[in-house]
Formats: sequence, C-alpha cells, structure tokens
Amino acid sequence: MVAEFNETEISEIERIYASQKSHYALVGKTKASERIAKLKKFQVAILKFRSELEEAMWKDYRKPAAEVALTEIYPVIQEIRFALKHLGGWMKPKRVARPITMIGSSSRVHYEPKGMCLIIAPWNYPMQLLFAPLVSAIAAGNTVILKPSEFNSNTVQVLKRIVDEAFDEREIAVVEGGVEVSTKLLDMKFSHIFFTGAPEIGKIVMAAASKHLTSVTLELGGKSPTIIDETADIKAMVPRITWAKFVNAGQICIAPDYVIVHESKKEDFVQGMAQQINKHYGKDAIDSPDYLRIINSRHFLRLKGYLEATVQQGGKVVFGGAMNEAENYIEPTLITDVKQSSDLMQHEVFGPILPIITYKDKQEVIELIKSKEKPLAVYIYSRSKKNIKYFIENTSAGGTCINMSAVHVGNPNLPFGGINNSGIGKSRGHYGFLEFTNERGVLHQKLPSAVEFMAPPYTRFKQKLIDWTIKYL
Repeated sequence: MVAEFNETEISEIERIYASQKSHYALVGKTKASERIAKLKKFQVAILKFRSELEEAMWKDYRKPAAEVALTEIYPVIQEIRFALKHLGGWMKPKRVARPITMIGSSSRVHYEPKGMCLIIAPWNYPMQLLFAPLVSAIAAGNTVILKPSEFNSNTVQVLKRIVDEAFDEREIAVVEGGVEVSTKLLDMKFSHIFFTGAPEIGKIVMAAASKHLTSVTLELGGKSPTIIDETADIKAMVPRITWAKFVNAGQICIAPDYVIVHESKKEDFVQGMAQQINKHYGKDAIDSPDYLRIINSRHFLRLKGYLEATVQQGGKVVFGGAMNEAENYIEPTLITDVKQSSDLMQHEVFGPILPIITYKDKQEVIELIKSKEKPLAVYIYSRSKKNIKYFIENTSAGGTCINMSAVHVGNPNLPFGGINNSGIGKSRGHYGFLEFTNERGVLHQKLPSAVEFMAPPYTRFKQKLIDWTIKYL
C-alpha cells in the first residue's frame, strides 16, 4: 500500500529555513557533551520506531525486516556509536608543526561547523543515506534540512516521526516533495549540500551550489566492475558476489555492476552464481519473502528495456530473466555475450541484472574499465598478490574491496565516496565529520616574527637575508 504523498508547501520551507538561519550560530557553539546528547536521543528515537520502519519499507518495495535491520538501521546506529566514542577528540583543536621561518609562533587547526546544511537522499536506502550523513552534520555542529526521496512515501512518514521525536526543527527538519521542492531548496543559500544520487542530478546540484559558492559532497555511482582472475577461489567468492549484487534487488550504488571474468573461470562462475541465487531466494524468487521489488514502474521499464535491447544485440540470458510488471518484479538475472555498445554496458544497471564479460589478458581488463567513467568501487577477486597489485595500480575508483564486495562502506575508519563522475568528497566516521566542518587554520605569533626583519625598505643586508632563506630554509 502506497502512503499518501505529502509535499511541503513552499511557504513552510521558507519558514523552516528562516528559523534555522536565526539559530545555526547557537548550534555551532555547542560543546561536545551537547552534541553527544543529541546523538543519543537520535539513537533512542530510531530504535523506538524500528518496527514501524520495517513495516513501511515492506510496503514501499517489499524490503524484508532483516535487510531493514542490517542495511538501514545498523549502519546508522554504528555511525552514531562511532561518533559518540570519538567526537570529543575530533572537536579538539589540533596543534601542527611550523617551519623554522615562523619561529616564535604556534599553529593549530580549529574545527568549526559550516553552518546551515542540506541533505538530499535517494530512494534505494531511504534511511541509511539520509541519516548517516545527518550523524556527521550533527557531530560537526550544523543545522540541517533533510530532503528524502518522494518514492518511499511510507518510509518517509516514519523518518519524519523520528526526526520530530529527536530534534527541534530549528536544528533538524524534514521537508517532503518532488522536483519543485528540490528546486526551491537548491535556490536557497546553504553552507554545505550533501547529495546522494545519480551523476546527472549531481551535476544539477553542483551547478546550483556554485551560484552561492556552497561546498558539496556528491555521493554518486557509476559502473563498478568486479574482476575475477584465473587464480580466484570461485567457491568462496560466489556467495559474496551474489549477496552484494542482489541485496536490495541490485538497487545499490556500490553493487557489482558487471563482471569481468577470466575465460578459464567463466563456466564455473556462472554455474556457481546460479546455484547460489537459488540458495538465497529459492527456485522462484518471486515467491521469496527475502527478495525485493523494483521501486516503481519507471525503473522497472528502464531495466526491462536494457535487458531486451541487449538480448536483441546478441546477449544471452544464462540465468533468470523472468519479469512481472504488475509487481515490478525482475528475477535475478545473469547475461553473457554482452556488447559494449549495449544499454547494460553504457549505463549504470542499478538493478538485479549482471552482465558477464570474459577476458584473456589483464590489459583487456584495464582498457575496458578505463573506457568508462571512474567508478565508485572496484572489486578484485584473486589469490595472486601480483595481479591484485596490478589491478589496483592501473585503475582508479572511490573504493576497493579485495576478495569481497561492497562491505568497505561499513568500516567507519575508511573514507567512503567516489571520484569525479562517481562522486566528490568523502563521508562516514571522521571523514564525514570533516566534510561538514571548516578546518580553520589559526596561527598565534608570540615573539617577534622573522617577517619583520625582511619588511621594506629592502636594504642590501635584507636582500642577503632573503637570499639565504631561499637557499637554506
């Protein structure tokens, strides 16, 4: 059942914006203890509404409760706990070294909030991708307007209740709506915008931000390849790739987008994947309570079109391929003999269809990956240290897993984000805190400065002193 779609009135958005504008300076002066209290209250509210979240996501796109817990609730709780543990240290000014030419001074980096922030989240992980950056923004001392996707109407109602329970709207508030609301928000002057979504929309966000010289974090996506070399352990990797590709029905920015497998491993890989998919979802995934649906008919038709066009160009469906338009259902699907000109290889799949390409020589792999935009992730399956090193050194990506897929986002000690077309900026853990923070350099001069001895008028002696400084210091 789809909940009634709510759209926040423009006048209400303006009221919320004005209230945060008058309050953000006070929020920015909060101590670590005050921010910690907010995060603890946030955590309590999330756990209070756990059952409502599980029910809402099932209604929106049949997301099972276990996946809601593992991929939505837990990542946010983990982010909160990590911030609670480290926030005091993150906020402390950090003393840094100074060159000998600045003797008599001390230098520190102070961490101040950027101010008023906007977080725009997508539909595929409606809670995690809205609330994880919110944790960082709160830790950094900002006010935030949250704009969730309009496609998850049931879930958004629960997310709004959580925010209302935990926060004063002068600090954190949710606004709802589609393109009109997003356009209005992007016209407003924020100190920082955090956007997660498609690269095409990311460009629009960045262009809007540039009008106010607003900094941005863009978590985008792209075609993240999985490399399987001739030494890979097929038995060990198949469960990992199956999970990473078909969790959330493939609607995840860090899902394996396509596989490049050494020709000697192709048959074993295809057979192993087919068996593993049946193990996860049964022989008919449409009957599985653990397999999601595509979010809406527009995305269902997009994926259906990609698959049908690729088959017409000679692609061979070697597993799956069944669809049910009434339910927005697409079976986990493996397809081989895919041409590079096909839609499946020209666009991010973002669904449960896995193109499989073979290679003979490692250079073919590099040429294929470099022919596309830099991906959000590269996954390497190999037991050869030499091959692993080669693939890492000759590719560029936001992140990489070796003999695993997608889980790097779950380590709060690692930066998460893309590069160029797959994203700008990093998030999670300390990196997320820094993204919402202005690192302010502060120099304190305590004794006479060397600069004073080199100020005009430039005498012969001062010129010699300058020359000596250039040569030796």
